[in-house]
Amino acid sequence: MGIRWTMFAAIAGTVIAASQPASGTETPPLVVHVGVLVDGTGTAPRRDVEILVRDGRIVAVATHVDAPAGTERLDLGDLTVLPGFVDCHVHLTMQMDGDWANREVRQLPTEAAAIATTYARRTLEAGFTTVRNVGASDFADVGLRNAIRAGLVVGPRMLVATHAIGITGGHCDVNGFRPDIFDHEPDWRDGIVNSPDEARAAVRYAEKYGADVIKVCATGGVLSQGDAVGAQQLTEEELRAVVEEATRGGRRVAAHAHGTEGIKAAIRAGVTSIEHGSMLDDEAIRLMKEKGTFLVPTLSAAENVLAAADKGTLPAWAVDKARTIAPKMRASFRKAVQAGVKIALGTDSGVGRHGTNGEEFGLMVREGMTPMAAIQAGTRNAAELLGLEKEIGTAESGKQADLVAVRGDPLADIGVLCHPVLVLQGGHVVFDARREPVAGR
Repeated sequence: MGIRWTMFAAIAGTVIAASQPASGTETPPLVVHVGVLVDGTGTAPRRDVEILVRDGRIVAVATHVDAPAGTERLDLGDLTVLPGFVDCHVHLTMQMDGDWANREVRQLPTEAAAIATTYARRTLEAGFTTVRNVGASDFADVGLRNAIRAGLVVGPRMLVATHAIGITGGHCDVNGFRPDIFDHEPDWRDGIVNSPDEARAAVRYAEKYGADVIKVCATGGVLSQGDAVGAQQLTEEELRAVVEEATRGGRRVAAHAHGTEGIKAAIRAGVTSIEHGSMLDDEAIRLMKEKGTFLVPTLSAAENVLAAADKGTLPAWAVDKARTIAPKMRASFRKAVQAGVKIALGTDSGVGRHGTNGEEFGLMVREGMTPMAAIQAGTRNAAELLGLEKEIGTAESGKQADLVAVRGDPLADIGVLCHPVLVLQGGHVVFDARREPVAGR
């Protein structure tokens, strides 16, 4: 933690041959013939549609498009096509497997960076063309993002948070080890703060070194040792300092928050999204609707920690917290859906296996959301939360040509979204199950 490694070089050393041309490479226009289009806007599906793509963007969507000479064609037959999926809560530089609880003192930052390239590819092949990475050590997420942008690594478009910001001994801190295990007590440079001034310094430091978004830990968590999952941690004054500083720097704030009081303090402070939101009460829901705060429910996280508890692979100090929080998270999600709170898809991928992100669609439907609303949570709504609604989220003219093709009707069987047949990112085919095996799933 106390050692600053150059992460970009580590990631670039694990180059994956990209299946799309590097930025700036000219490609001919492309017409994609679509059997059924679910465009993410909420309108009814359309049949036998053509999508004209030029320079990585959608130019036209119609029954027939006028294509210039030299246009390439991609016939997807009777497949259903949707906008590229967006996951607003991932951790691409880690995965909860093996001796994950001790990984901070065993795994080199360079190793985490190299492994993350595999997780990034799996995520993209699962149809998630854009993600928001909400917390990583040693700026590994910045390096991964930069390597993907440079075309050195295959992966989703990334917004990154660098270190999550929390209190000493809280959910964002590294607990349970001897106090001399690191070369310094974690401080604002590591995202650990104990005053509004330190909170401001942590935001500025994260922004200086590449943060696109700021993540705070407003309450305790399940997978952190020594804290109560529902207890408020950052004070409202500290949360306000984070939001004010982030807003000044043009960034939005995502708040990890399970407990009711911490949720409400974060909403009042002006965060853009509540992550998890496991203990929503009527006042919290009212505040979210009043301020337009998004809920990123991460139902997948609850399922994955419960499964780990049942298998005996979760540390004893986390088992009771996992079993307590999961039913509360489901109940809060149902209340939020019924009340009309804005919801964006997030999985907490890293707690579960990367590449299984699509399971979140089915969990949202299981807990009361309509299939169309779930699709929008993972496309249009998620793009709005990230501030990218002019770029991604719907299959419309002017947007990035991020498209996912599946077999079957997701409005009848949402589970088909777990098995993409083909993925385009920026108009380039980055995954085609018809031509290559699905490796590493």
